[in-house]
Amino acid sequence: MSRTASPTAQDFVPFATAALDFHRALNVPGGPLVTTRAELDALHAHLISLHGLLDAHAARTDQLVPIERDQLSAARTRIWQAADHVHAAYHAAPRPGSGEVPDREACQAGLPEGAPELTICQRHQRTAHLVRRRTTPADLHAPFTGLVRH
Repeated sequence: MSRTASPTAQDFVPFATAALDFHRALNVPGGPLVTTRAELDALHAHLISLHGLLDAHAARTDQLVPIERDQLSAARTRIWQAADHVHAAYHAAPRPGSGEVPDREACQAGLPEGAPELTICQRHQRTAHLVRRRTTPADLHAPFTGLVRH
């Protein structure tokens, strides 16, 4: 028996998409611009949330439609990779005030910059733990994750 989401359930994903488009139109001007650490932190949080949504969908389709699960799992892996790059960009961005750029390895040490800057690292480490449990290193480094089943 196939199960699908209730058609009456409120779908908030289109609102999130519209909000991102609106944010970009209002807050990201044309021309050269250094992305702020606050913006990178917010983008990271958004990607991690999207990762969780894809993870939930992949888990729910596991028994019902394995091919769909494989595609959702591949998308989840790519979103994690994007979040990892945004996390790296955060650490490459200059600190407000001093302009200092800390090294990424400081995140591994636990307290690279203190609160509130630490929240991105805590979020990243929590999700990395989940990624390590559900994804193989080969999946994370594969140039193509579009699995094909026949």
